[in-house]
Parts: sequence; C-alpha cells; structure tokens
Amino acid sequence: TRPRDKEPHAQPQPQAGNTNKPATDSKWAADENQNPILVPRLLEVNAKESSGARQRDERSLLRENTNHKTNRGKTQAMLTAADLASEPLIILFDADLQYSPEEIPRFLEHLDEGWDVVTGRKLGPYAKKTVSTVYNQLSRRIFGVPVTDLNSMKAFRAEVLEGLYLRHDWHRFFVVLAHARGASVSEIDIDLYPRRAGDPKYGGQGRIIVGLLDLVSVWFLLLFSRKPLLLFGGSGLVLAFLGLLLAMLTVHLRFLHPMLGFDPYIPPMGYRPLLYLIMLLETLGFLLFGFGLVSEQVAQIRDELEAARKKDF
Repeated sequence: TRPRDKEPHAQPQPQAGNTNKPATDSKWAADENQNPILVPRLLEVNAKESSGARQRDERSLLRENTNHKTNRGKTQAMLTAADLASEPLIILFDADLQYSPEEIPRFLEHLDEGWDVVTGRKLGPYAKKTVSTVYNQLSRRIFGVPVTDLNSMKAFRAEVLEGLYLRHDWHRFFVVLAHARGASVSEIDIDLYPRRAGDPKYGGQGRIIVGLLDLVSVWFLLLFSRKPLLLFGGSGLVLAFLGLLLAMLTVHLRFLHPMLGFDPYIPPMGYRPLLYLIMLLETLGFLLFGFGLVSEQVAQIRDELEAARKKDF
C-alpha cells in the first residue's frame, strides 16, 4: 500500500488518544525563540466511571476527563476520544503506559509522509504473544493488511473515521476496515514496556473464541456486503442444483430403471421422503437466490446514499 501524494499544507496539528482510554489533542505553539513546540491536551476517556479515574496527574499534560457511566468497552472509548478531538491527526494509545508518549513524533513523521494510518509493531516480551501472533497472521492473510501488528499504538488522520462504523470489540479491526476503504497503511517498530497502571481486561479462552467469531464477522462483512448475491445467490444455486440431481436420480430409479429391464428399486423408506427433500432443496435454493437479488438492490441503495453523503461533505 502506497501513501497518497503529499500536498502543500500547514504544519499538522496532531491529536493523540490514550484508551483507558485517554486521547491527546495537541496544538502547536512557539517558544521564546519562535521555534514551534508541541503543546498537548490529553482527552482521557474511561471505559467506566470510577473514583480512581478522577485521580489524575496535572503536572504533565492538560487533561479533559470523560467517563462512560457503564462499561461500554474499548471500542466505544476509542470512538469517544476521537469525537472529542478536533484536530486532523489522532494518536491512540492505552493508559497502562506500555507505550511511551515519546513515540508520538515518529508517528507524526510518517503521517506527514502521506500515510493515512500508521501502526506500531511491539518490540519486547508480553503476555498472550502466541495468540496475538496467530490473530495478526490470520488477519494479514485473510484481509491482506500490509502490517504485522494490529493491536498496539496507532496514529491516523481523522478523516479515516468518516463513514467507518465500529461495532463492539471491533477496535482490533480498525486498521482492517480502514484499509478496505482505501486508506494507506504503514508500520513502525515501537518499544513495549511493562504495564505501569491498571490490570489486563482481556483474558481467558472465551476472549479467543470471541476474537475468532469477530474475525469471521468482519470477513463476511467485507466479502459479501458489497456483493451479497455471491453468498445468497451462490448458495441458492448450489441447493437448487443438488435438488435437480436428486430429482433426476429419483426419476431414473422410479421409471427408467424398470424400463431398461432391471428389477424395480424401491428405497427402504419409499420415494415420498426423497420427494420432500427435492421440494425442500428447490424451495430453499430459489428463496436464497431471490433474497440475494433483493440484497443486491439494498447494497446499491446504500452505495448511492454513501456517494450522496460524500458529495454533501
């Protein structure tokens, strides 16, 4: 994936997000020698309101704190942080401080080169490395994403989120969905440090199953949402074809077999169950094919609405 061509523009004003989720809205100022310096504003979004969330260090960054009244998950925390930010560039990182804010300038440099999304590849030991590696390799193979780590610090242009809908727990597929919509994606190596705050929120065998089901769901969305006839029409034709083959076999056994001089063949359960099976296969086949045609019309209307929305912007 290639970065888009650079165009003359003003010095970017980045925003970073830290998902606890905090998000950093950064502005440029000048020192006494009129050299540009970065003045960050941290937008902190807590996945669930708690008394500890209000105990903040006011010495390092100017923070604005937002709490979700219920635990709405990391994905919604990320989206809330992005909504609160007002600058064209956004950086997201978890509040456990496993990533260093000193990495922010490196992400900004890559964004300034023209990339739409920049992800970090973790360097260093961490728990669940095997599971993360398998997940990343599956995502790379299935979705063709040109990065090797989808679950770490990220930087992207705010416009990437336009029209991008993330469901619960789909934060891990943000890069995948953005890349599928044409965003250019790059990757840099970043150091991973021991967790300095908080406790792991994702663990257990259940999370692996949920992650795999989400992977299948995203694959289904990307593959068939634009061409639903491929799934429903193809499945319907297969069922109808199987029903036709079974009908031909039944006719042969019931009528042609005796006409050719062979002894009549009667299945142990008779021909009536075969007749019902043929009717079921043909009915389901044509219903699925018709549903695929209707789904194609829905997809066409959705594409037209998206095109009209883009024109309005």
